[in-house]
Amino acid sequence: MDSVTQAVLGGAVSYAILGRRLGKRAAIYGAALGTLPDLDVLIDFGGPIENMTHHRGFSHSFFVQAFIAPLLAWLFVRPERLSEALFLRWWLAIFLCFVTHSLADLFTVYGTQVLWPLSVHPFAHSLLFIIDPLYTLPLVIAFVVTLVGKSIHFNVLINSLMLAVSTGYLIWSASVKVLIDDKALAALNLRGISPTTYESTPAPFNTLLWRSVAIDGDYYYEIWTSIFDEVDQVQIQRYSRNLDLLKSVSHHPSVQRLQWFTKDQYKAWEKGDQIFLSDLRMGVEGAYVFNFEVAKKEAEQTVIGSFDRLEERPQLNRLQKVWQRIFNPAVEISL
Repeated sequence: MDSVTQAVLGGAVSYAILGRRLGKRAAIYGAALGTLPDLDVLIDFGGPIENMTHHRGFSHSFFVQAFIAPLLAWLFVRPERLSEALFLRWWLAIFLCFVTHSLADLFTVYGTQVLWPLSVHPFAHSLLFIIDPLYTLPLVIAFVVTLVGKSIHFNVLINSLMLAVSTGYLIWSASVKVLIDDKALAALNLRGISPTTYESTPAPFNTLLWRSVAIDGDYYYEIWTSIFDEVDQVQIQRYSRNLDLLKSVSHHPSVQRLQWFTKDQYKAWEKGDQIFLSDLRMGVEGAYVFNFEVAKKEAEQTVIGSFDRLEERPQLNRLQKVWQRIFNPAVEISL
């Protein structure tokens, strides 16, 4: 999730536990703690691919967080006994600030290594677009109220209510995801497509329209499904993955790491003498967020590329189509 969401989520969680004792300081401390796991972006893991695939790694692990939380709580409280109530409250608040950060990331499509070091698998159960105002707004309201409200009882009540609203929105999205997946997979089956890999994620800024990716050998399908669609109204477009472009570099560890991290949801494409690998999960066809130069053509042969990331501007003109597509199945978003 975006940094604002993580900060106000941490503030709301911390205030729910420490607000009656610390007041607005509980929300401020929580906001700082809620963003702490993302400081791993400041670590250079060795290159663009390594930085991408190690992000949301050890700092997002439940095990690491369980170890760090009591240490930080001890630094804040300096208790004479570990059984002191204030120390235990700080411990719980810090741990939950960390855990809810990782859970929020887990509910996006990127991938979060919540079980590191026992497993480095980037777990994801996409329920939210990386920025979702309807999820974030209740938490912003809670954070502002805890900072400016005069009554501690009123602040606690509003904070708890807004946490319940944001959690309810997650439950709503999880329910919609089941409906969307049923429709999208039925639409694929209707067309005789049996994908080996399928993943869905909400379209930008809403949970009424979803984008799915399905992999079937050398082809992938970009699927748009609205909550209001009938099965035969689901939009499916097929594209080539161009896997033959990767044959000469498929042995390289960085290429293999990208293939692993994307969970087989990738394509190759050419631009001039460069060959790029794109993560199909994030972005839309023609404008993917993560594209890396994995190979280039030199003197009639293909060699390992620089692995630099190709920055592509988001196509903001498509956002209007996203809203239109929710209600009108004739609107096409895929290129």
